Amino acid sequence: MILSEDFIDVIADYDTIEQILEDVDLEYCYHAIDAGFGVASVRRSQVAPISMGYYGYSSIPKLYGLTQTGENVFDSSPLAAMGNLRVQSPPLALQGSGVIIGFIDTGIRYQEDVFRREDGSTRIVSIWDQTIQTGEPPVGFEYGTEYHRADIDRALNSPEPESIVPSIDVNGHGTRMASAAAGSVLNQGLTFRGAAPLADIAVVKLKGAKTYLRDYYLIDDQAEAFQENDIMEGVKYLQRMAVAFSRPVVIVIGLGTNMGSHDGTSSLDTYLNIVAERRSRAVVVGGGNEGDKEHHYESVIPGNVEIRVSEPMKGFCAEIWGSLPDAYAVLIRSPGGEVSPVIEFRNGVNKEISFIFERTRIQIGIVLVEKDSGDPLVFMRFINPTPGIWTVSVTADARGMRGQGKYHMWLPIEAFLERSVTFLEPSPDVTLTEPANASQVITVSAYDSYSDGWYASSGRGFSRSGCIKPDLAAPGVGIPTVLGKTDGASMAAALAAGCVAQFLEWAVVEGNAYSVESRGTKSYLIQGADRPGDIVYPDRRWGYGRININGTFETLARL
Repeated sequence: MILSEDFIDVIADYDTIEQILEDVDLEYCYHAIDAGFGVASVRRSQVAPISMGYYGYSSIPKLYGLTQTGENVFDSSPLAAMGNLRVQSPPLALQGSGVIIGFIDTGIRYQEDVFRREDGSTRIVSIWDQTIQTGEPPVGFEYGTEYHRADIDRALNSPEPESIVPSIDVNGHGTRMASAAAGSVLNQGLTFRGAAPLADIAVVKLKGAKTYLRDYYLIDDQAEAFQENDIMEGVKYLQRMAVAFSRPVVIVIGLGTNMGSHDGTSSLDTYLNIVAERRSRAVVVGGGNEGDKEHHYESVIPGNVEIRVSEPMKGFCAEIWGSLPDAYAVLIRSPGGEVSPVIEFRNGVNKEISFIFERTRIQIGIVLVEKDSGDPLVFMRFINPTPGIWTVSVTADARGMRGQGKYHMWLPIEAFLERSVTFLEPSPDVTLTEPANASQVITVSAYDSYSDGWYASSGRGFSRSGCIKPDLAAPGVGIPTVLGKTDGASMAAALAAGCVAQFLEWAVVEGNAYSVESRGTKSYLIQGADRPGDIVYPDRRWGYGRININGTFETLARL
């Protein structure tokens, strides 16, 4: 049921599932994740089609995409810029030993030398491949196959390793992240070194999103997309290792989406916050590459939001998030000048607009009080949109304006769009992708350590609610990986995770701050961060400054 395209997935607690699935004859299974969250897989033919009005916004899994955008030459400049190389060397000599860095991504090419020890054995403690159903899943999980260190070592010593461990990272995104964070060995005659070269590695290879969700979100057929609930399962798997192995664990997420409240209240955000507050865990999230993609708009009512659709396409989704105590109304004008009726924000409203002279249909779902954020939300599906300028007029409803009238609107991340869709007057702020707005995680933006300049594509803060995000900036341009140099927020997250592993080696493994968790680790990193120039910190781009792990230890030495 979890894997079948004939079953939809619903994120909720058990009581909510019971309310939604009132018919006792329905065919479904329920699998608990953690902290009150669980997933029900329900036969599609027995329930209503997927819609926000029936299931609720937060119960429908959001889809997350990859956040990365040469030559295979190692350059230590990004590590040096973070103070990482100095901390790797004596007297501290912190290289992540005794720490596990866990990646939830596209998998790992475990045969690469950068993931082995000097004796040729693997540094990977386990791989949970959600896409392979021929072996045993991890204890407490219902799908996928888990491969342990012994399995991987047997595969490495076999002439046909994939006959023993058939897990493959076809995309390479997860392999790039893991090598930047924790790679270390000789690679094609050049010394390659990650940020935490002695850390152990754990991997969750995510299964792809189900077709019905891809269709619901109108995602480009070629895009890699992963379900929110599968990511949450991956977080559960990795965070348990802190107890199972009696080691600190760093969880790294290099995925992102523009769908969501952008205030840290989504299901994944909430779960990450809970995990980040547990001892010996740290969660690091990249801020995404949406800063210059023209996919965010903010204003106050009344206002006209203009969206440019460049070419014919199957469609796209958009979300408008309002603010209390205002109540909003929307009206949509097509490129040909046709105008929809005025649609007021009323709880549970689901409407479909068809234009006479256009082939476009627009499906609109409205929630007056979204369950997690408490704010009004309108979710729009533009199906077969006519190329040209679409105008969404946002006004107060018939009761009039009662607050500041502020609202935000987001289009999908670039990777999810079949063709270019942009705002004519975008805002580059509040462009951190979810789950980077979770309050307790360590959120990093990206900069160019070669020029000391800002990376234009990097997401910017703050959160929609004004929470200080990002927390810190890390190098994200020209980052050496085992598959060549790579740009993007995921690379910044990987390097930051290596620095976090260095700190946790000192704090937990060496016993200097045994009870530290993600929030405490974040505070130590902020204390040691570089804050150059005349910027007022915290800043929407740089957060509290650039990571300098050596600066953190220099600060501790002065205390």
